[in-house]
This record gives sequence, C-alpha cells and structure tokens, in this order.
Amino acid sequence: MPQATEVEHAAEHAAEGVFNAGEVIISHVSNSPLDHPLIHLPPVFGINISVTKHVLMLWLVAVVLFVGVTWTVQRFLRRGAKEPSGFMNVVEFVVEFIRDSIARPNVGSKWVNTYTPLLATLFFFILAANLVGLIPIFDALALLNHTVLHLPEEAFLSRVVHGGVTATGNFNVTAALATISFFTIIIAGTRAHGFVKHWKNMVPAGLPLPVTMMLIPIEIMGMLVRPFALTMRLAANMAGGHIAILALLSFVFIFAGQFGPAAGVGIGAGFSLPLAVAISALEIIVVLVQAYVFTLLSATFIGMAIHAHH
Repeated sequence: MPQATEVEHAAEHAAEGVFNAGEVIISHVSNSPLDHPLIHLPPVFGINISVTKHVLMLWLVAVVLFVGVTWTVQRFLRRGAKEPSGFMNVVEFVVEFIRDSIARPNVGSKWVNTYTPLLATLFFFILAANLVGLIPIFDALALLNHTVLHLPEEAFLSRVVHGGVTATGNFNVTAALATISFFTIIIAGTRAHGFVKHWKNMVPAGLPLPVTMMLIPIEIMGMLVRPFALTMRLAANMAGGHIAILALLSFVFIFAGQFGPAAGVGIGAGFSLPLAVAISALEIIVVLVQAYVFTLLSATFIGMAIHAHH
C-alpha cells in the first residue's frame, strides 16, 4: 500500500510542478538506508548490522507469528477439545494441506513428517510478511504524525514510516529464505543417500565420460539457479505490485502539474484509481500464490534430491 507520507510529498511536489515519480516510487519500495537506520548497532566483523525498516518488519512478523501460532496451539491442547475452532481451525487446515498436498507427493511418506514443519514455517512466514505489506499500519501512523503529532524528522516514528513495509520485496530477505531451502536440499539428499552418493546422483550413472564431464558443470549451474529463481520470483512479484500501483497513482500528480488540478482529478477518477484498486485486489491473490509457489518449489527440489533415481 502506498505510504500516506509519500502521497502527501507527491502532492506538494505536484503543486510546485517538480513532481518526481521515480523518486516517490523508489523511496516507497526501498529499505531504510544503512547510513540512517532506525536503530544503530556496532558493526560485527566489518558488517553493518543496524536495524533497518525491513529488519524491523521481519522481527515483528516473526514475533507475531510465533506468539500467535504457539498460543493458539497451546490453548487448543490445554482445552483438550476434539475439534479445533477459530484460528486453530485455520492453522490445522493449512498444515494438513501442506503435509498432504505439498510435502507428501514430493518427499514421500517416509520423509513427510521430517520436512512438513520446515515447509509449513516457510509458508506461514512468507504469507504473513506478504500480508503486512497490504495492511496500512504505517500509513495510519504517518497520517497521525503529519496531522497531530508533528514529530521532528529525526524522531523514530518519523523515520519508521518512510519506505516500504513488504519485507519479502527485499531481495536480501528472499535470498535468505532461498538459502535455507538450498541447504535443506543438500541435507535431504545426504540423509537419504549419504554425502558422496548425493553428489554422485547429480549425474546419471553409466554415461560416457565425455558426456559426464559436460553434465557436471550444467548440473552445478542448475543447482545454483534454483535458489536464485526462488529469490527473484518472490521479491520481484511483491515489489512489482507496489511499483505498479504507485506508477498509476503518479499519473494524478503528473497531469495535475502539467495541466492543472482538474486534469489530475479526471485522470485519477477515470484511470488511475480504478486500475490501482484492481491491482490491489490482485495483490491479495498474489500474496497467497507466492507463499504457495515458494513452498511448493522448495518441496519439489527437496523431493528431487531424495528421489534422485526418479
């Protein structure tokens, strides 16, 4: 969701005739700059580990998800109920769906209980992080600050409302998730076949030596492409929706700056707003589909390592 502060700045720039659509879009989807983070922390081994906007959102999503799911499951167990209800019903449905429709067909019945917890964790975390980007939490905070609080620019609240809130639109976040899947693939193949046999399974046995030598670099590239594809697909889809919405809304300020307020209102009511609403509705589907696709592909790659002979 476009930030309220960004729209306000856009309106001010449009009124001055200097509206910069690219600057507004990039400032919304980008992370907090490392030289001006939300929380300063000392470097570790020369690496800046200060807390930025997306790091803060990762923490919030992880804490809320962990506390919410743990409390729901523990409450269900304490009550001793035979049938789940409320949010527990949703949790059970999703976990059973991941186990029976994603994990079991790919990793097999022998390993289904081993990898279902990881796949379920990936799905819940990605879905929750995606959904946060659709909830205008920081929009409300920005509006409150702009209209009531009037905090200085260096205040924490003033800095936290700048930039996007969809952590899964950050390639660093999706790369970390893909790295987890990458090492899980290696571990799964090693547990199923042994360390040496797992790497030998990359190339079919019995092939002529020249063919084998040609296939080895190709298979290594394919092994590295899998986490790269997981990284790019999730981040690009989550960031792309926000960019599209902001680009459409930018037409309002561009036309207002070039042809007057009436032109801005007209293009907004007849073109920008309807398309932005349609894309926002599509984003609701995208957040679910992307969580499902990431989980499904991870399960598929793990299953390929386990059932290499297939």
